[in-house]
Amino acid sequence: MMNRKPVWMIFAAVVVFWLAFGFWRAYQPVGYPLQGQVEARQYSVSSKVPGRIGEVLVRQGDQVQPGQLVFTIYSPELDAKLEQARAGRDAAGAMAQQAENGARIQEIAAAKDQWHKASAAADLMEKTYRRVNNLFEEGVVSEQKRDEVYTQWQAAMFTESAARQLYSMAQEGAREEIKQAAADQVRMAEGMVKEVEAYEADTRIESRYHGEVAQVLLHEGELAPQGFPVVTVVDMQDAWVVLHIREDRLSDFKKDVRFKAAIPALGGSVHEFKVEHVAVMGDFATWRATDAGKGFDMRTFEVEARPLQEIKDLRVGMSVLVEN
Repeated sequence: MMNRKPVWMIFAAVVVFWLAFGFWRAYQPVGYPLQGQVEARQYSVSSKVPGRIGEVLVRQGDQVQPGQLVFTIYSPELDAKLEQARAGRDAAGAMAQQAENGARIQEIAAAKDQWHKASAAADLMEKTYRRVNNLFEEGVVSEQKRDEVYTQWQAAMFTESAARQLYSMAQEGAREEIKQAAADQVRMAEGMVKEVEAYEADTRIESRYHGEVAQVLLHEGELAPQGFPVVTVVDMQDAWVVLHIREDRLSDFKKDVRFKAAIPALGGSVHEFKVEHVAVMGDFATWRATDAGKGFDMRTFEVEARPLQEIKDLRVGMSVLVEN
């Protein structure tokens, strides 16, 4: 009987300790895991040319590479504009060539003949005037007649001078200013052709990024407005985790801090992340009231963290759990 008392005392002490520990644990703050979400860089593949979708060459889930053809656009209006621009370029080029070459050989020869004709007429009128003037001095003809012949001689001389100038112009060709203006017209028309050709090239849209096709928003025959995203591509090699942290826990998630988190969708595997960016959320619905004794309300901050190593099979929207 004397040996049983210490045993019961020890058992009672153990029971009391277990109950006290249980009550202590019950009143401790309950820890909760922080839940985040996986996001990744997303690109929109669109065209600056409106038109109907000619062909979509990718499907959801396809892997695309930079330079890979994604879709085409059919635009007959653009084809017509290209024909107009090319015709305008050809016409401007012909005008510039004409200004550069000057008058044709036949035109120069005709101008020369007109000059010679006017020169011969002027010589004839000069001789006629001299004869009439001699007759006037002899008193045979009147002064009026002499003045009329003199006027005809002067007019013939002016006509000969004009014909000579026209012949010189035909030989010289167009002025430098006209040639320069014609050349500028050619460059302007060439620029218009290149502009339309650039739009024409944008009817065959290629991916500029590496990634996976997430969505195909338009299909063959549907009308695509200018700049509308026809296909979206997600680059999982540029993925990160977004956590919404209450500001009383923000000290644990400063920039460059590393932490471990589990991904339930990948069997609960644990991976290490590094905080890259911290920013306050702008929505005032993220305010949360604290105990009355603390005297302030806490805001929520958005934390972006990137994995230190590539995570296989990671997908956008997966949950990430950070233990408290």
